[in-house]
Amino acid sequence: MGNQSKSDLPNESLEEAGCCTAIEHGLSADEVAADLELLDAIGSGTRYEALRCIAAGGEVCVCEIEATLDVSQGAISQALARLTEVGLVSRRKEGRWRYYATTTRADRLLETVDGVRSGDD
Repeated sequence: MGNQSKSDLPNESLEEAGCCTAIEHGLSADEVAADLELLDAIGSGTRYEALRCIAAGGEVCVCEIEATLDVSQGAISQALARLTEVGLVSRRKEGRWRYYATTTRADRLLETVDGVRSGDD
C-alpha cells in the first residue's frame, strides 16, 4: 500500500486489502435492545446514584435513598420503578414501607463499571 491510507484507495483495492467486510457482533436484535434498555436505565444520574446507594446499603428503605439524594420523592419513585423494571433492584413491602436491594445482575454490572473506572483489565 505504500504511503496511501486505506481511505485513499479505490473500493476494489479496499476489498482486496481485506477491508470493508461485514463484522457480525453475534447478538440478536432482542439482545441489543435489552442491553440498550439496561444501559439507558443507569444513564440517569438519579437512577445511577439510587442504585449505588442501594448497593452500598444492602437492603434500604426508600426514605434512606430520599435522605441521600437531593431530588424529589417523585423522581426517586420513578427511578426505583425503572431500576426494578430492568431487573437491577428487587422490592419488598413491609407494612407501609418498601425496601430495595440490588440483584445479582446489578452487582455484576456495578463491579464491571468499577473495574472499567479503575482501569482493571
